[in-house]
Amino acid sequence: MNTPVAFLIFNRPALTERVFERICEARPPRLLVVADGPRTSHPDDAEKCKLAREIVDTGVDWPCEVLRNYSPINLGCRRRVASGLAWVFENVDEAIILEDDCLPDPTFFRYCEELLEKYRNDERIMVISGCKLFREEKVRRESYFFVRYPFIWGWASWRRAWKYYDVEMRLWPRAKQMGWIESILKDKRWIRELCAAFDKTHSGRLDTWDSQLAFACLLQSGLCTSPAHNLVSNIGFGGDATHTPASGPTAQLETLPMDFPLLHPSVMFADDQAEAAALVAIKAKPSLRQRLKAKLSLSHLRRFTNKQT
Repeated sequence: MNTPVAFLIFNRPALTERVFERICEARPPRLLVVADGPRTSHPDDAEKCKLAREIVDTGVDWPCEVLRNYSPINLGCRRRVASGLAWVFENVDEAIILEDDCLPDPTFFRYCEELLEKYRNDERIMVISGCKLFREEKVRRESYFFVRYPFIWGWASWRRAWKYYDVEMRLWPRAKQMGWIESILKDKRWIRELCAAFDKTHSGRLDTWDSQLAFACLLQSGLCTSPAHNLVSNIGFGGDATHTPASGPTAQLETLPMDFPLLHPSVMFADDQAEAAALVAIKAKPSLRQRLKAKLSLSHLRRFTNKQT
């Protein structure tokens, strides 16, 4: 493997350890670690943040340049991830990016690396996504397809794409007034969901960083890849999560290894049906079984953290 990996961590050492094990198996030549600081309103954050950082600081046992961007204070999801990724792309031209709750199949790294190389100079492609959030009956011949929306549970990109990112979304009011998003997307549900998310993000009511990435991709008429089957499982649903406090159809999705060599699509267009199916999966409410599973998982993680302290 030759591609740098960026690892975003915070205060969940149990999850950090699981994801870091997969990074260790991939043995990237450069590892860029972005960590947020403890919240003053949570007394146990300081110890949890310390444990999460120690997992990375003491776990690199292969030839690897490790760069660290550790915040001494809590910046929050919006400012920490946005500033951290800006720092990543100041240091490298391209990177594979994982958060502490995104557990990848081992083939995820090769999949990202090959597509980063293939589309390195193709301005149409903005993001390489490793997750597929819905199941479908049809069998896809190609290894991946294209969508307009970047799914960020395990992804990769280039400096050339990140330069369009604006954490403040300063162009959104003008774009909204012009009815720009309606001219790009067909699904009315997507339009409603994105407009609501963009409004909240622009106003600061939603503390997030990924709406801005979606806005940048759409604004550039960009495309994002999505694998034919899921390569990354989000294991972070539960009470300790910032944006995924409850379980649901997209929690802890099964992953399957990618087959190589990759079979590339013969044409480049967004799969409208896939985008619609992903939205349905994202918005679906969790079943009782899924909620109980999330509670059990959270209980296990808390016992792990208590043991570490």
